[in-house]
Amino acid sequence: MTGELYLYRIALAFILTFMAFSSAWAESDVKNSVVKIYTINNRYNYHEPWQMHGQNSFQGSGAIIAGKRILTNAHVVSDHTFLQVRRAGKAKKYTAQIEVIAHESDLAILAVADDAFFVDVKPLEIGELPQIRDEVSVYGFPEGGDKLSITEGVVSRVEHSNYTHSGAYLLACQIDAPVNSGNSGGPVIKDEKIIGVAFQGLQGGRYENIGYMVPAPVVKHFLDDIKDGRYDGTPDIGITMQKMENPDIRHNYYMNEVQTGVLVNKIYPDSPSTGILKTGDVILAIDGENVANDGTIEFRKGERTFFGYVLQRKQIGESVNLDLMRKGKKVNIEIVLSKHIDFERLVPQRKYDIAPTYYIIGGLVFEPLTLNYLMEFGSGSDWYLSAPTALLHNYINGEPEPDKSALIVLIKVLADEINVGYHNSENVIVSFVNGKKISTIKDLVGAFENHDGEYHVIEDVKGYKIILNKKTVDENSAPILKKYKINSDRSKDLI
Repeated sequence: MTGELYLYRIALAFILTFMAFSSAWAESDVKNSVVKIYTINNRYNYHEPWQMHGQNSFQGSGAIIAGKRILTNAHVVSDHTFLQVRRAGKAKKYTAQIEVIAHESDLAILAVADDAFFVDVKPLEIGELPQIRDEVSVYGFPEGGDKLSITEGVVSRVEHSNYTHSGAYLLACQIDAPVNSGNSGGPVIKDEKIIGVAFQGLQGGRYENIGYMVPAPVVKHFLDDIKDGRYDGTPDIGITMQKMENPDIRHNYYMNEVQTGVLVNKIYPDSPSTGILKTGDVILAIDGENVANDGTIEFRKGERTFFGYVLQRKQIGESVNLDLMRKGKKVNIEIVLSKHIDFERLVPQRKYDIAPTYYIIGGLVFEPLTLNYLMEFGSGSDWYLSAPTALLHNYINGEPEPDKSALIVLIKVLADEINVGYHNSENVIVSFVNGKKISTIKDLVGAFENHDGEYHVIEDVKGYKIILNKKTVDENSAPILKKYKINSDRSKDLI
């Protein structure tokens, strides 16, 4: 063996040893920053809106980031009554509090008052959106054990997806590493940086080793949003749109062979687009990004996703520039993004950490229709099989109108002598009360309490009527509440 070859091998061995040592050191840094979260929660009961479901426990994962903060999923800590955290490899648990929570993007920041929790921790940095086939590691505490678990996989897809927790349609990354219960909130790591937060798996027995993460751009948007201590949300322009893949529809709206875009079909009430966009406009480009006929933009060379991503990268209060085709003429407009996504829903997506709104009079229990109420009809993901068809239809297809911003439902009747004949009335969508059109729960309360006629008349959307003597209702409403052990005839937000 020559001297040069010997020295080369010695140098190579040193380099490999150093690389292995560096890799182990980096992995150790990541491990020290991973946290197990212990949540005690108590969810509101939307079928009995004056009470709770009862205490339950849940476990998830998180990661320590700059500013002595813990980044995790909103669904890990939602509806909580008590939180504790424990660092990987440590025994002591510390009490934690929610600093900011964003249910929309399923992210949350926790704080721990005791600085001892952060001793010898190197906070993890937020990285960039990974490329397809990038190798990643998922850190967390899935069910089946109490120690830190590390699984590896590759990024297999980057596109918009519905977030299970909120229903929001946001950018997500699919990875071929499983994300199981307990993994939620754990960091997905590449090059020692957080490039995503594990948050949901693909359900169904046909699929294995498929998980999803909230990607770095969504995480960064959230962290930028909360710099002022408040979460404002992800912006939307408040329209419905239609793809224009058929050549005839494009010709009908004066587009030439090379122009592409999407058709504006409706502008929702109170939309930031009101008075600026018009029905029949074709959106050709957003902030200079061409919109394809299938409603996508190229967000990275060779990769496409929903055109709304251009909006979702901005913060509430910022502006967006749109190139339009309007009756054969090119128009440029600017819209200030003042509303967050899903503001325009008639039936809201699932709510968390907020008590249900309700009002009771004469034993009749009224409540705005929400996804929370519908989900009470089943366990797990099968609620839609048992939920009333009419209510489910409105959740899926209902849209607000200028005179209808919510659906108010008679959810049940607390049986009493004064409401005999109506005991089976439930899940009834209310249209009028005492001749007043009902658009909100406050409309309903006002229609009852400002009425001076002899009878209260409640009418549903099919014309079915409930008629009760006003004097009898006034005299018996309190005793009915007492009989059913209900402390208040209305939720706190209506007092």
